[in-house]
Amino acid sequence: MASTEAVNPRFATIESWPLADAVEAMLESQFTAIAAVRPALAEIACAAAAAAERLIVRGRLIYVGAGTSGRIAVQDGVELGPTFGWADDRLGFVIAGGMGALSHSAEAAEDDPVEARTALAALNLTADDVVIGVAASGRTPFTIAALEEAQAVGALAVAIANNREAPLFEAADHAILAETGAEVIAGSTRMKAGTAQKVILNLFSTLVMLALGRVYHGLMVDMVISNDKLAERAVNMVVDLAGCSTSTARRALADTRGDIKASVLIGLGASADTATAALAASNGHLGPAIAAMRQG
Repeated sequence: MASTEAVNPRFATIESWPLADAVEAMLESQFTAIAAVRPALAEIACAAAAAAERLIVRGRLIYVGAGTSGRIAVQDGVELGPTFGWADDRLGFVIAGGMGALSHSAEAAEDDPVEARTALAALNLTADDVVIGVAASGRTPFTIAALEEAQAVGALAVAIANNREAPLFEAADHAILAETGAEVIAGSTRMKAGTAQKVILNLFSTLVMLALGRVYHGLMVDMVISNDKLAERAVNMVVDLAGCSTSTARRALADTRGDIKASVLIGLGASADTATAALAASNGHLGPAIAAMRQG
């Protein structure tokens, strides 16, 4: 039996505990889940570096999972567009039972490896892609099949699981383990295991975006400007990074259709064409683009 599915005797009568005591125990388990991620930090960083190498010019991040793990994986992926400007066509989801399983449970679908291979084939998987498989037990047939398919075409396969002996790791180029152990409520991996998975995915995807130049001076310089609050934030970014006036920042953002990095270069005195060329030459990294512009 996977450790995430074991019964912890300490909580055998938790349903009879005062709720104040139960919630203390549950919170304690969440701290344990976070602590379980620390031993995996080096491997998370290594996997993120390898993923970024694949994704510099092309390639997609493809999230795979079933049940709770699949829903957590999708949650991470959908945040990359608004936060880092990650294009929809560079993102994929392969979820057991299809995307409808995000709102309606389809637990039996996790046992179908053929569905996983079919879904990946529909995405025309290539060696430029990065496939992230998430499974608490690490033995989900659907997710294992997806990573095996990824390796077969030369895509980078990243496995995230909560059991040391996870078969999922055997199909991965990078194995990320957060050994969270038995849950407060036996088998309810949406709790400790799910928390650890969410943390790992947050760290991994954010590191990838850092490596790809989508953060500069701690700011989300590829952010999608989708509302008034974010529009004002973008103006402030350009003003702070370029040292220009608010009116110059607003004009640059209007001229570049909300491209914060290009607007910073314009705020520093570049023409729109020069800004575009400098960012292309630096693979989208704002720091090197600024340095090249100043040297030129």
